[in-house]
Amino acid sequence: MDIFSYKNLYRCYLDCRKNKRNTINALRFEINTEENLLRLERELKNKTYNPSHSILFAARKPKLREIFAADFKDRIIHHLLVSELEKIWGKVFIYDTYACRKGKGTHKAMLRLRSFLNRVSKNRKVRAYYLQLDIKDFFTSIDKYILFSLVKKRISDPDILWLTEKILFWDCTTSFVLRDRKEIINEIPSNKSLFGKDNKRGLPIGNLTSQFFANIYLNKLDQYVKHSLKACYYIRYVDDFVILSTDREQLFTWQNEIEHFLKEKLNLTLHPRRRKLQPISNGIDFLGYIIRPQYVLVRNRVINSLRAKMREFKNNPKKLRDSIQSYVGHFRWANSYRLLKKLNLVETSK
Repeated sequence: MDIFSYKNLYRCYLDCRKNKRNTINALRFEINTEENLLRLERELKNKTYNPSHSILFAARKPKLREIFAADFKDRIIHHLLVSELEKIWGKVFIYDTYACRKGKGTHKAMLRLRSFLNRVSKNRKVRAYYLQLDIKDFFTSIDKYILFSLVKKRISDPDILWLTEKILFWDCTTSFVLRDRKEIINEIPSNKSLFGKDNKRGLPIGNLTSQFFANIYLNKLDQYVKHSLKACYYIRYVDDFVILSTDREQLFTWQNEIEHFLKEKLNLTLHPRRRKLQPISNGIDFLGYIIRPQYVLVRNRVINSLRAKMREFKNNPKKLRDSIQSYVGHFRWANSYRLLKKLNLVETSK
């Protein structure tokens, strides 16, 4: 199959525009869709394709972050590459990794973790514990050379390898348009930024390829936890992962072994202040929920975020409605009737 065919590009274009159709770059592309896709096809087949300038800005919430947003035409290419990588890596990934995968996502991850809680505790008859860890400065710490070596072990197609290398090693810090106040960008800590990494480490947050590359990178961790440590109850969403056991000391030992493995094999470090080893009865703060065996609550930060949006959009009915519906969609997966009633959103949830 010709992965750079017009037909394939058009399919990826349709996927890409679902959530970006009203953006300026998407509208510009759509004016001459056929011509633009034909140009992309030629560039890919001739190996002359280069990504365009990214848009650099800072996301303020929940914390200050550096965002390099890819151009719309590059997002099409990202969809193309990920669709090809998925064919190979979808068979390699463990079942219980939930980010950037078809049929997975945050809600499936939450439900799976809750089922794990009941299984490990034998429906709350046995005392059990959870170990929750995440990786310090994950996206800006990914070693590009280690990542590319992992890709090459599974991919033999020269076109896919060329495109992977092109996107992975494209230095967005030398090719961007600033769409924010420079003083805000300068406030971003160096460890949270791609600047100063000499294009050896770090992936731009938000790109579809970055999210999928993250799964490839941490697949090595997943395989180690499942097959070397033989942890039965393990779940990961991006760099936030949880392991359950009835043996507290076993979890503590695994934490030390995981820390050593990440440093030696992936050049990564566990976040020193985000290590939790507690009874599962305390509830697990995971993906915007507090998860316990018998029920699930919405995290306070999410509730406060909704209240802030309600104040911000009180004079804009459309934005207010869209924002509320988005949050209510999140709340529906929890035991949230009293919360919805308190916020006067019971009718919205129906």
